[in-house]
Amino acid sequence: MRLILRFLGFVFALTTVVLLAGAAGATYFVWKYSQDLPDYSQLQNYEPPVMTRVHAADGALVAEYAKQRRLYIPIQSVPKLVIEAFLSAEDKNFYEHGGIDPTGIFRAAAFYFQNYGKNVRPQGASTITQQVAKNFLLTNEVSLDRKVKEALLALRIERTYSKDRILELYLNEIYLGMGAYGIAAAALVYFDKSVDELNVQEVAYLAALPKAPSSYNPFRDRSRATDRRNWVIDRMVENGFVTPQEGEAAKKSALDVTPRATGAQIFAAEYYAEEVRRQIYERYGERKLYEGGLSVRTPLDPKLQVLAKKTLTDGLVRYDEERGWRKPVTHVDLSGGVDWGVKLGEIKELTDIPWRLAIVLDVGKDNARIGLQPPRTKSGARSTDREVGLIPVDGAKWTRRPLPQVLKPGDVIYVEPLGDRTGQWRLRQPPGVEGAMVVMEPTTGRVLAISGGFSYDESQFNRATQAMRQPGSSFKPLVYSAALDNGYTPSTIVMDAPFELEQQGQATWRPENYSGKFYGPQTLRFGLEQSRNVMTVRLANDVGMPIVAEYAKRFGIYDDMPPYLAMALGSGETTLMRMTGAYAMIANGGRKVTPSLIDRIQDRYGHTIFKHDERECRGCEADKWDNQPEPSLVDRRPVVLDPMTAYQITSMMEGVVQRGTGTALKELGKPIAGKTGTTNEEKDAWFIGFTPEIVVGVYLGYDKPKPMGKGSTGGLISAPIVRDFMKVAIADRPAIPFRVPAGIKLVRIDRKSGQRAGAGDSSILEAFKPGTAPPDGYSVAGYSGTDGSAPEPSAPVRTGGGLY
Repeated sequence: MRLILRFLGFVFALTTVVLLAGAAGATYFVWKYSQDLPDYSQLQNYEPPVMTRVHAADGALVAEYAKQRRLYIPIQSVPKLVIEAFLSAEDKNFYEHGGIDPTGIFRAAAFYFQNYGKNVRPQGASTITQQVAKNFLLTNEVSLDRKVKEALLALRIERTYSKDRILELYLNEIYLGMGAYGIAAAALVYFDKSVDELNVQEVAYLAALPKAPSSYNPFRDRSRATDRRNWVIDRMVENGFVTPQEGEAAKKSALDVTPRATGAQIFAAEYYAEEVRRQIYERYGERKLYEGGLSVRTPLDPKLQVLAKKTLTDGLVRYDEERGWRKPVTHVDLSGGVDWGVKLGEIKELTDIPWRLAIVLDVGKDNARIGLQPPRTKSGARSTDREVGLIPVDGAKWTRRPLPQVLKPGDVIYVEPLGDRTGQWRLRQPPGVEGAMVVMEPTTGRVLAISGGFSYDESQFNRATQAMRQPGSSFKPLVYSAALDNGYTPSTIVMDAPFELEQQGQATWRPENYSGKFYGPQTLRFGLEQSRNVMTVRLANDVGMPIVAEYAKRFGIYDDMPPYLAMALGSGETTLMRMTGAYAMIANGGRKVTPSLIDRIQDRYGHTIFKHDERECRGCEADKWDNQPEPSLVDRRPVVLDPMTAYQITSMMEGVVQRGTGTALKELGKPIAGKTGTTNEEKDAWFIGFTPEIVVGVYLGYDKPKPMGKGSTGGLISAPIVRDFMKVAIADRPAIPFRVPAGIKLVRIDRKSGQRAGAGDSSILEAFKPGTAPPDGYSVAGYSGTDGSAPEPSAPVRTGGGLY
């Protein structure tokens, strides 16, 4: 008995020693690995990289910018079905364990020992909490040290944070493939849906991805991805989250993935989106743009954007086709039984134009047989289908040449459907000429649409904001505005006669009118309506070019314009955006307007960090109507032009549309003002037109400036584009006349002589400021004759060199 007691005592003592040694070892083990554990308290203030999203005026998504495509979503907004799917796939005991799941550890250990020495990757036993520790604080290294640290961190995280907070971190941080981080972004990337729109099979597929996103890619290995999704559905049924009937129905459904485009989300908005991206980058830097989670609201009008793209493209193509066929996109050798579909599929197409790439298979007298480029599937691969069609003679009549002289087998071309004729196509060619359009709101400067060229796929150069071009005669309203502010009236007579400028060390400068003729004494109105160069030069010379240069700076056209007389004819370089903004100021009654593509920017917490409209709204903060005064806007923007002058120049530019160089818009039958612009040798052709509600600017020209051909004026090739745009854009809007400012006196005058007149075909109502009136006698500005007769437009006026 004594021996038994001694033995039991020995065993007890030994056990105690072993336990103490084990405890000491475990304590040392934990202490050792705890020495260099990362600081898990940083999870409290976790700010993950979140993508910046740009929205149109109606809330539609324009573009997303991110290095990690992530949208942070609080746990309260995560649908219950999504949580159930991820718990079923990753950690069904999440809400029961304290950070480590003993059952999972035992299962992983058994798997490890069964496959020891077989070079098989160990099976994970990580809980969601452990995955949070790994994803946020550790690396993906496969080692015992990392697993121990992961477990220790998981225990500490569980003691510090709630289960919901841990799950929120996990669901927003986890990588789910195809560049998507977190469930909100993945729902958009894979299914183009928000998380609350996902069904059982969709949430199950997302929950299947954390284990190995690349292995379950829906395009590379659809069968494996479907099996993994179905496994998750089975676990959801097993856990009672969905019924067996719902599970079977979900498993039978196809894995229908609809990838979300990564570029501009609104058709034709590529140039607009890129300009917004560039401005955000310049304002806040790269990190804020791609990781800051900014919410950007723009004034972009999707309907007007599509219309701007279409009308500019039509105008470019119209100009180009009038000059005939140039050449195919490329040529492919079809000899030797070459598969034309494969060859054609390898050629890059322009995806932002409504044309199809095709290859000519054979050509006859009456038609050409073509094969069309196979469309792309969802995975991005080309379809193996072969589609053929015909180009009849009338589908290429614009070339003004027989089909066999235009096309030959192997030519790669662009085509579009020919009306309603099934299988028949019209020949197209990308235009060689380029151009841009800007659509703006005159009262605020909000840019409603931009088209920066024929195709963003072809060239990302935004000609609306980046191309420096000569505005030509579209600059003249600034010269006339300076004159009207300095003593002239719209009925002032100016000589249209030869003018010479003697330049030191250079040939004498002799400006000419576009027609090459001189028309004698004419009113300022006539000079602007008919765009007379020599009259403008005389006017600028009399007013003084330093004053004109000051007006150009005030209107934002040039930062520092040299006060040379030739600049009065728009020989300096500026952008279409700046010119359109200048016209917006005239349309806005002379008040300063800053063109803007951004209305408001909010940070990730919803705080407004930028707002374009700085007008103060007094009375807008009221919660309800209580017979208080109506809200009012306080506009502190500077006045850059006398409102009376703004109306006078607007009235004169209405005459440009009614009787002058911009009559292409007369058919619209609404109050529209505007001005054409054509530079030397027709290298640039402009038209900027506006109503009280909208301003539209257009220019056409080759990227490397060269003559566009005789007759390629702003009135003939640019004004029709603005007309086509406005015909649709303002079709449903009432005909609102331009507002006449207080103090303006309307007097009926003879538009030819500038003197008072009665009713008649040549009389108009002209606007005069207080203290000015039509002259009682005939006089010519700058002419020193004493008999009051009109001077002859023959002898040139000479002026010396220098600034003027």
